[in-house]
Amino acid sequence: MSLRDKIDTNYKNALKSKDKIQISTYRLILSGIKDLDISNRSGPNKKDTNDEDIKKLLKKMLKQRSESIDIYKKNNRKDLLEVEEKESEILSSYLPKQLSEEETKKICTETVSKLGASSIKDMGKVMGELKKQHADSLDLAKAGSVLKELLNK
Repeated sequence: MSLRDKIDTNYKNALKSKDKIQISTYRLILSGIKDLDISNRSGPNKKDTNDEDIKKLLKKMLKQRSESIDIYKKNNRKDLLEVEEKESEILSSYLPKQLSEEETKKICTETVSKLGASSIKDMGKVMGELKKQHADSLDLAKAGSVLKELLNK
């Protein structure tokens, strides 16, 4: 079953259960997928929207939610915070599990030593390798800050 079909099925189940937050979140996701379909159909690189495209969209949406969560925490808006957290849970349920802070540090350290990176100038090379090897499971923003620590020593 493709990612699009899973999302569609869960949307229909949310409609049946009348869960307002789930319904609105699935509508946002499906709307984003339709936008992807339109942009993929037009232009020189015509193609069908695949699971990878949908994962990129979900990651982007998840990043927006996490930024909003930070803002709502700072401004003490518990009502809005709850909604964003629930949306975030739904979005992340379709993505591979992200690695923890410790696992991220371990992978970054291993990659730095494997490539022989010694200064901050090598950061691009290391990030490229991390992106190639762990694009789905690694939060590249976290990895970037870990690499800065490692390479500035």
